[in-house]
Amino acid sequence: MQGLSQNKYQFGLLVLVNAFVGAMVGLERAIIPGLAKTEFGIDANTAVLSFVAAFGISKAISNYSVARLSKKFNRKTILITGWLFALPVPLLLMYAPNWNWIVFANVLLGINQGLAWSSTVIMKIDLVGNKNRGLAMGINEFAGYLSVGLASFLASSIAARYGFAFYPFIPGLAFALLGLMMSVFLVADTTHFVHTESTTSNIALLKNVWKDTTWKHKNISSVSLNGLVNNMNDGVVWGLLPILLIQRGFSIYQIGIVAGIYPVVWGLSQLFTGKMGDQYCKKQIITAGMLLQAFAIMLLALSAALPVLILSSILLGLGTALVYPNFLTVVAENTHPSQRAETLSIFRFWRDSGYVIGALLAGILADAFGLMSALLIIAGITAAAGIIAHFRMCCTLKKWWRDANCEIIPAY
Repeated sequence: MQGLSQNKYQFGLLVLVNAFVGAMVGLERAIIPGLAKTEFGIDANTAVLSFVAAFGISKAISNYSVARLSKKFNRKTILITGWLFALPVPLLLMYAPNWNWIVFANVLLGINQGLAWSSTVIMKIDLVGNKNRGLAMGINEFAGYLSVGLASFLASSIAARYGFAFYPFIPGLAFALLGLMMSVFLVADTTHFVHTESTTSNIALLKNVWKDTTWKHKNISSVSLNGLVNNMNDGVVWGLLPILLIQRGFSIYQIGIVAGIYPVVWGLSQLFTGKMGDQYCKKQIITAGMLLQAFAIMLLALSAALPVLILSSILLGLGTALVYPNFLTVVAENTHPSQRAETLSIFRFWRDSGYVIGALLAGILADAFGLMSALLIIAGITAAAGIIAHFRMCCTLKKWWRDANCEIIPAY
């Protein structure tokens, strides 16, 4: 039987598993750019950001592969496979003799994030059903991104004492092993819930899942675009912000604070912003979140004072929290259960392609015009995406703003 309370044990296990997924990528957020410069002597911003591009490409492709794999394998099998790809990552980062090892580690990390995070998202949606879906996604993303932030703090603290190499990545061994063991021995598959829900759903089947998710369905394709831009600016902040702060003379510990606060606020806030999407119109929430992100990135680019940078990181976390769980629930609520895994996977493919676009665009812009200009341009793109969502998406919720002629959300 679907429902959050009826499946609280399995739901809780999946939350914990996703926390370990987030912790794996959190170890890198404040460390890799500094490692590139101090240990490998890489100065070009485009070259430094190659690890973000490698991560984004492999994560995007593995996200999309979940759509195909879910037709042949159950959710649990895909989750376990994702963790198997994580096992070598800490060792590659710890013993890397050259930058190519770092890039390859991020290819494997992207596969881990794509398969494992996608699986936990889909499995939680399977468990909870229609009611409290936003809350469930908020809890999922809270666990993942809180862990990203905490692991970032942990890694930067270790790096401040022992340096960028080897030691900051040791916790990743425990994260990968614990995530794998829980997935194998404790997590139960949820595929059977989909068959039950499909018999009662009145949501029309999408004519072409790829086209509808990418550009035709107004709500789903709008969040695909905004998801791409959201992860584009996340990749830029991930790759360029530590470099910018190093140039401005901040210590490793201070950089860890600024880089870590953003995902922690992002994670914690989703406990509330996910539930907001169950009660209020997601269209306005997404637009507000993207505009807030744009403002925060602008502050990060222009400020050299640590208190303002911390405030900017908090605002960026809040803005991202407003959009992230609501992207997922918009896709889920507009998709028939039998197509949900495929639609979510395609959405996540486009969303995580933003890492690749952000890494390439930011590197080129930073090398051509400087770090500050690159961040300001990315802020402008983020604001534009939020405005597009405002004019293109439909809102049907009676208790908040309701768009005219939107009783049935038009696909085209």
